This record gives sequence, structure tokens and C-alpha cells, in this order.
Amino acid sequence: MSHQSELIATDIDAYLKQHEQKELLRFLTCGSVDDGKSTLIGMLLYETKMIYEDQLAAIERDSAAHGTTGGEFDPALLTDGLKAEREQGITIDVAYRYFSTAKRKFIIADCPGHEQYTRNMATGASTCDLAIILIDARHGVMTQTKRHSFIVSLLGIKHVLVAVNKMDLVDYSEEVFDKIKQDYREFAVRLDMVDQHFIPISALKGDNLVVHSEKMPWYEGSTLMHHLENVHIASDRNFIDFRYPVQFVNRPHLDFRGFCGTIASGKISKGDSVMVLPSRKTSRVESIVTYDGELDEAFTPMSVTLTLEDEIDVSRGDMLVRPENVPVMADAFDATIVWMAEDPLQPGKQYHIKQATKTVSGSVSNIRYRIDVNTLHREETDKLSLNEIGRCHVRLNQAIAFDNYRNNHGTGSFIIIDRLTNVTVGAGMILERTAATDSDHWDDEADERLQVELSNVTTAERSGRFDQKPATILLTGLAGAGKTTIAYALERRLFDMGRAVTVLDGQNMRRGITRDLGFSVDDRSENLRRSAEVARLMNDAGLITIAAFLAPQEEVRKKAAEVVGRDKFFVVHLNAPIDVCRQRDQEGLYGAADAGEIANFPGVSAPYEAPENADLVLGTHELDVDECVKRIVDFLKKHGMVN
Repeated sequence: MSHQSELIATDIDAYLKQHEQKELLRFLTCGSVDDGKSTLIGMLLYETKMIYEDQLAAIERDSAAHGTTGGEFDPALLTDGLKAEREQGITIDVAYRYFSTAKRKFIIADCPGHEQYTRNMATGASTCDLAIILIDARHGVMTQTKRHSFIVSLLGIKHVLVAVNKMDLVDYSEEVFDKIKQDYREFAVRLDMVDQHFIPISALKGDNLVVHSEKMPWYEGSTLMHHLENVHIASDRNFIDFRYPVQFVNRPHLDFRGFCGTIASGKISKGDSVMVLPSRKTSRVESIVTYDGELDEAFTPMSVTLTLEDEIDVSRGDMLVRPENVPVMADAFDATIVWMAEDPLQPGKQYHIKQATKTVSGSVSNIRYRIDVNTLHREETDKLSLNEIGRCHVRLNQAIAFDNYRNNHGTGSFIIIDRLTNVTVGAGMILERTAATDSDHWDDEADERLQVELSNVTTAERSGRFDQKPATILLTGLAGAGKTTIAYALERRLFDMGRAVTVLDGQNMRRGITRDLGFSVDDRSENLRRSAEVARLMNDAGLITIAAFLAPQEEVRKKAAEVVGRDKFFVVHLNAPIDVCRQRDQEGLYGAADAGEIANFPGVSAPYEAPENADLVLGTHELDVDECVKRIVDFLKKHGMVN
């Protein structure tokens, strides 16, 4: 079970290579006071032979003076290293321990159970893949059990192992175990925990830790160590959204300029296009440099140095991303904040906000509510005190690039630093756009104090001047269906006919008014909403507006029609088979989507909903551009938009 191997004696280099390639699992133990967290870790270290003989002898001596096992060997003392911890028999600070087996390497965070050390627990959990939540079989689910479970859920730890400890003190009762299991599930149903497992154990006696306990024949599941060695975590990392916060610009001599950092998510290859945020300058990766030499490809969580083909300004705090997959750029967002300071959070007070490698000034403009972690109820408040958790609106003095925390821990988290003391006073997790706004903006009402100002030029006068009726023609279809090509050809034809016409192209909109948006379902919806508002203003000015957007959702297209006006909003579906669209793809978008490099790509990794009742359907795989334009013009003439 231990990390020892015969290779140590025969081929030390082969052993070190084998050990280096083992997968690393970070996990924490948490739960209420005296549930046995430190004892469990001590026994795991003992069972895996990770305790040196002199250390074991010292623990045996200390067990007589400080142990809680009646003078017998107390494994908890292996992690409770502080004098105050040994005197009180509790864990105060987070203790980290390392061990390995033949299959994996492990880093354990032993977190304190007392409520007053909740902030320490949140710190220990922030980098973990798995959480072991211990429950004393005598006491069942306690308040602190719920508190720690909520924080585990909040921090996005996907794998949760509920270890019902001290089964030896309840005569290894299956009924007690089942009751605790039921109680915990009833509470956890409101939490985001997709992978839960329950194991009855006795940490002190070693039952079900490494081998199945003969005293609990009714339990047929895996042992705790077997679960730790085999839980699947490889798919937990985000390999789709490339995010590279620049930590340091390496300029050792005139012929080399490299940008150092750790890949927060995604992967990158030589020759790939990248965009620098916030400048939005683009280039290509010339080389990927490491201490051991250059690589053709790198992925999260590797630390590398990237060089670019072009001499563009890149500084510490900037972020490299893929041009077709950008994070949100904004100076405000909603976040869940864990407050870690004795002085309460003061809305409006200026703090330093550090996210990834970038530090800016900002404040919490308001606290929407505080979360009672025992009941999960929301409470109104105007402050957050030590160890309290709340949902807050954060406003910065400059825009930063970020993702929501669920998708990307590295770019979706931040810490709050007091500007005077330089002490970290809070930690935050950025919420999704829909969660952050509580609205998708389609149904937002304008400020009632704003007055509607009417133009002195009437709609009839505009129609008479331009000899047309204003309308918006939405060209929708898969990427490669021909939306942009047909839109500009149609604009040319109508302009040559003497009509006032303009094009709103989705890609051009993203270079300006919607450049802060990504390509998630919500961001695509917001992109079309803003563009529909622009189209409505164009129509009010008497223009015919041609809108070329992928617009993959039927419900969102209907909302756009409501904004513009159903009587002047027409949907033209460019219905080309996806195989044809793939052949036309000169930018390699479909290939990148197939490889997982582009998320939420309609037709590949996200659905495209064809219009239910399109006003016009054009098979662009069968019709050339001129024929498509002719049919759209004929449609406009038929409906009286142009003569």
C-alpha cells in the first residue's frame, strides 16, 4: 500500500520517473469538532508507512501527555502540531500532509472543526479535488457538518466522501449508519454535490480504512483508501477554455521576450492564435518554453513561458486567451464572499481586489444577502462579519477578464486585501452572468424617470423619403451557412436600388458593443438582445437592417422579434447541412470545436434550434449568393417593404 518499490534498490531513476508520473489527488478532511479528522489522517499515514521511526517514537511519548486515547498511540498528534492544538485536543490551523501509494500521490489538508476557524477551512478547501466530511456516529449530522458541507459545495469540490466515524462506539450498527446517511442526503439535496459516497469507518481502530472490516459485514462498498486511489478526477479540469494569466515578463537578453505564468485552464499549441486582454491585440504562439526545453503543446496546470510571433505589449496581469473563446471583460460582477477579518466588510470601502495575477482597486457596492450556512436561508444585512458568507455586488475601478467560478476556479476567484494593512480579509467566487444579474435583461424595465422623446421626423416622412418601409431581416444559420456573405451582398443590391440599408454582423458587433461577451448560451442571448435594440433604432430612423447572427435559440429569436416589433421582423433561415458548413470553414472553427478547444459551439458541442416558422428558408448548399439575394428582395417586395 505504501509508496515503496523494489525499483528504489534496483533503479532509482526509474523509480523517480514512475513516482513523478503518478496522478496527484488533493483532498481535505472536515467536519465538526472531535469527529476524528486528525485521527483519520494519522492512521492513513501510519497504514501507508509514511511515518519515520523516530517520529513514531515521539508520537508515542506525546500520546501519554497530550493524547486523547488513554495513553495509547494517538495518531491525531501527527497533524496537530501546534502546542495549543495538543493542549486542547483540537485542530486550529490547516495542517498539510503528504503521502503516496503505488497508484497515486496525495496532499491532505486537515481543516479545523470549530466555527471560529471557518475561514481556515475555506482556505484549505480552495485547491482540493475531494472532500472527506467526517461525522461522529454517536452525534450524527451536526451544525458544523452542514457548515462545512455548504463551503465544500460553494467552492465547487465535485467529489464528496462522507465518512461516518467512530462506528466502534455504536457497536458497528448498520441502522445508525443508514440513519446518518439519510439525514445527510436530506440536507445535501439543496447543495451542488454531484458525486457523494458514504463509508462507515473507525479511524482509531482502522476499520474500512485500508481493508474491509470484519465487524461490518453488512457494508459491501469500497474501503476509504480504495476510493481515494480510484476516484476519477482527470475530467474535472477545464481543458476547453484557454486562460493564461501573465505572471512575469522574462527578458534575459535582447533576443528573447517570454511571458511566464501558469495555465489556469485549457491547452495551447505552437502556432495557435491568441488574444491579449484587455488590449485585444492578437498574435500567434511562437514557442512554448520550459526548463527542460521547448514543447509543442502545454495544458493546465503547467507552468510555462510563451513567446509570440509579434512584438505586442503584454504585461503582468494581462491574460492570453483564444480569440474565439474569450472570458467576460467587465468592471462589475456578483460574487459569493467569505469574510475572513475581525473588522466587518464595509460596503463602499475601497479594497485591493486580486484576481489571478491582476490586482485592481474596488469595493463591494452592496451586500444582496447573507447566507445562513446552517439552514441555507438568505438574510438581509448591511455587513458581513468574521466567517460569514454573503452574496455581494463588486464594482472595480477598471475592467478585468474573468469567468464564472463553476467553469474556471483560477479566473473566477479573487481575494480582497485591506489597502492599509495588506492583510487578506476576504475571498470571493464570481457567479455566472445569469446568477449575477438575476435577469437576462430581456424583461428589464427602463428607469421610470426616463422620458420618451419623439422625433420631429415621422415614420411616414421617412418612408416617403427612402421609398421603403423599415424592417429587420435576421439571417440565421450554422457557422459557414453564408450569413455574412449574403448579408453584404443583399446590402449592395438594396443600396444599388436606391434604398437606405445597413448590416449588423455578429462578428462586428462583438468587436465593439458586445466585446465583453463570451460564447455561452447566456452571452449569445445577450449579444442578440443588444443587437436587436440597435436594429430597432435603425428601423426608427427608417433604415432596412440586415442582421447576420448565428442566433441558435428559437426562444431568443422570438424575444428579439418582440424588441424590434413583430410586424417588421423577418427570419430568413439559411439551411445548409453541417457537412457543407464544415467544408466551407476556413478558420478551423469546427475542428477546434471537435477537439474541445471551443465550448458551446452550435452544431457540435451545443444545439442549434432551426426556426420553427421561418419567413423564408434558403438552402445555401443548392442556391448561389445571387439567387439567395434575389429571393430575399422578392420577399421584401411581396410584403411591401420595398417597391
